Formats: sequence, C-alpha cells, structure tokens
Amino acid sequence: MAEAIPPEKALEAPPENANAGGAAAPPPAEPENGPLAPIIVKKIIEEGHAGAHGGAWKIALADMMTAMMAFFLLMWLLGATNDSQRKSIADYFKPTAVTKSVISVNQTSGSTGLMGGQSIIDETALPLAATQTGLLQILTPRDTTGSKDSDKEQSAETSEEEKKRLSNELDKENFEKLQKELNESLSQDKELSKLKDQVNFVREKEGLRIEVIDKADFSMFSIGTTKLSPKALALIQEIARSIMDMPNKIKVRGHTDSLPYKGPERNNWSLSAERAETTRQVLGTRGVNDARFARIEGVADKEPFNPQDGLDPRNRRISITLMYREPE
Repeated sequence: MAEAIPPEKALEAPPENANAGGAAAPPPAEPENGPLAPIIVKKIIEEGHAGAHGGAWKIALADMMTAMMAFFLLMWLLGATNDSQRKSIADYFKPTAVTKSVISVNQTSGSTGLMGGQSIIDETALPLAATQTGLLQILTPRDTTGSKDSDKEQSAETSEEEKKRLSNELDKENFEKLQKELNESLSQDKELSKLKDQVNFVREKEGLRIEVIDKADFSMFSIGTTKLSPKALALIQEIARSIMDMPNKIKVRGHTDSLPYKGPERNNWSLSAERAETTRQVLGTRGVNDARFARIEGVADKEPFNPQDGLDPRNRRISITLMYREPE
C-alpha cells in the first residue's frame, strides 16, 4: 500500500521533469485562493480468500433426500402389504443367479427389462422363492465330486417321496370308489342290506380298513368256533368280489371279546387267529390272489372296539385292511 506524503514534503520534492543539468523547473504559480491540496493515491490490495465452498453440500443433501424417500417407501410397503406379500418381496430381493430363461419367464418389473412392467406388490407378478438360486451357493467353492453325489442322493430321495405321494393319492381315490361301490351293492341285496350297518370303513395309516362287526342279535361265527354263519359268509364273499381286482396288499386280523374261552386246548389268541385264517380262505376262494395277503393275525381282545366294555359284542369282529402300495 502506497504511503501518504505530507504536504510540506510534497512541496520540497524535486519535480520529475528536472533536466539533466540539474536546473529546477519554475514552481507552479499558486492559485489565487492559496496553495493546491496534495493528491493522495491509496492502493488497497485485498488479501487472498479461501474461495467458494463448491457444490459438495448439494450432493450430501441429495443423498439424504434419496435415503429419506427410500425409507418412506419402505414404510408404505410394510403398511400396504400382508405377510404373504412381504415374504414374496423379501424373496424377490434375495441374491439370485439371473439367467436368460429366468428373464424370459419371470419378467416382473421394469418396462422392458427384468421386471417386465408390473408392480412388485402384485401377487401374480412376484417370483417364486423356490425357483431362485442363492448367489452365495454359486460363489462358494465346494468339492464338485462330493456335491454331485449329495445332489444325486437328494434327488433320489425327493423322487421316492414324490412317487410315494402320488401312489397314495391314487390309492385314496381307489378306496373311495371301492367304499361307494360296496355300499351300493350291499344296499341292492335284500339280505345283505340288513348287514350294511355292520360294515365299517376306517381310514388309517396303513390304508383302508374294512371291519365286519358283530351285534347283539348277529354273530359272524358260532360261539367258540371258526364256522361262519350263512349271512356272514355271503357278506365276506361280497367284499371279496369288490376287492379281488385291486392291486393292494391285504392284511386280515381277527378280534374277540374278553369272554374267556372254555377249554385248555384253546384261548382267545388262537381263536382270533383261526377266524382270520378262515376269512382269508373265503377271500381266496372268491378270486383274491394268495400273493396279495401280507399278514394274517389274531389279537384276541387287545384291540377292543369298545374299550369301556370288554364284553361288548362289537369287540368281536374281522378287519380286512387294503394297504397302501409301495412305489415301484
């Protein structure tokens, strides 16, 4: 910054246009009103400034607004969807291996890209979690030899379970058809229609159990013997006609009541087993192949129809069970 020159020294300073000989130029004439005021030149040099702040704050603000928008969208989705939809949305954003076939089949958002122009909250547009493959499973190194064997075993187990499920479903359909046809045939017969209420159908874990149950006024076998009454024989024969063409294995079980058997040579165990064998013979003579019988057994009074009363006549019965088939 230039220093101001006092008036008295400004008058004493030599003129700038002094000649080489040192002769001074004549002083300027004083104005009529007195001497001229000195001309003072003041130069201000501003010191350096830190400069502009730039646009970094704008980027930070934009990031914050984007995060807030995403947060509010998340809150809206949580409030506007049910549990099933939320699970589907979560499954959708799991890491997946996207292939061309997946893109062509599951185009579920975006105008022309992966998501196909549909909303992700549309139930019909959400992909199935079961069809997605985890990215971590693809990137994690593993023993290819062991994994192939494991995959084959898992695939074989799944295949066996699926075969068994399909086989059981087919058997259930056949059991329903058999029950309907047998009830109709018993209803159409004048004599057997009276015994219709004594035929009981029970679905159990092994298959369909057909029970022929005694009543107070009717017994299939003479007391203490294995001889079938004529009506009971006709009823067993009608059951044989209904099941002889079915492929299912058969289990025959005899039951007695708790009345002790008279005589040392026999008891309720042997009596129930012999009655089951008699039933098997009748079924065999009416066209049921012997190879289909899987088990013939007697359980005496250990599985009563009425556990509260061991002498209830309904405890005396024959069970013919059509067993579920094993998948081939």
